[in-house]
Amino acid sequence: HVLKCCQKVLAWVPVAFIALVVAWSYYAYVVELCVFVYLVVFHLSFVMFVWSYGKTIFTSPATPSNEFCLSKADKEQYEKEERPESQQEILRRAAKDLPIYTTTASRAIRYCDRCQLIKPDRCHHCSACDVCVLKMDHHCPWVNNCVGFSNYKFFLLFLMYSLLYCLFVAATVLQYFIKFWT
Repeated sequence: HVLKCCQKVLAWVPVAFIALVVAWSYYAYVVELCVFVYLVVFHLSFVMFVWSYGKTIFTSPATPSNEFCLSKADKEQYEKEERPESQQEILRRAAKDLPIYTTTASRAIRYCDRCQLIKPDRCHHCSACDVCVLKMDHHCPWVNNCVGFSNYKFFLLFLMYSLLYCLFVAATVLQYFIKFWT
C-alpha cells in the first residue's frame, strides 16, 4: 500500500517539472524581457499552452461502458470454468450483441482479467492507471495520464501550442542569447 502511494506521488514529478519550467519561462520573459508587442503574442500562446496542458492532465481517459461488463452470473461462471475453450464460449455468448470486430490471433474474444470486462476495439489496459482505456494511444508520464479517446485532441493541441510557445520564445530571445555568449 505504501509503495502504491509512493508511485502515485512520484508520478507527479514530471508534471511538477513542466510546471516549474513554464513558471520560470513566464518570469524570464515577462519580467526580464518586457516588450509590449511580444507580450501580446506571448500571452496568447502561453494561455493556450497552459489550457491544453491542463485539459490533457485533468480529462480522464474514457473507459468502456457497462455494456461490456459481464453479468454477475456470467462472471461467476467464467471464474469457475478452468478450460479456456469454455471461458471463450461464455465470452462469445456475452459479446454476441456488442460492436466488437477485433479478436486475438486465435479468434478469441479479448477480455481484461483486471477490469473484468470484454475489451472493445482499440481498448487496452494501462498498468500505470490500472484501468482499461478506449482508443488508448499511450500513458504519458509528462501529463500523468493516459492519452486516449477523451483527451487525444487536447494532447495534440498541447504538443502544437508547446511547440509554438517554445519557437516564439526562442526566436524573440535569440538576439539576447547571442549577445550573452559573444
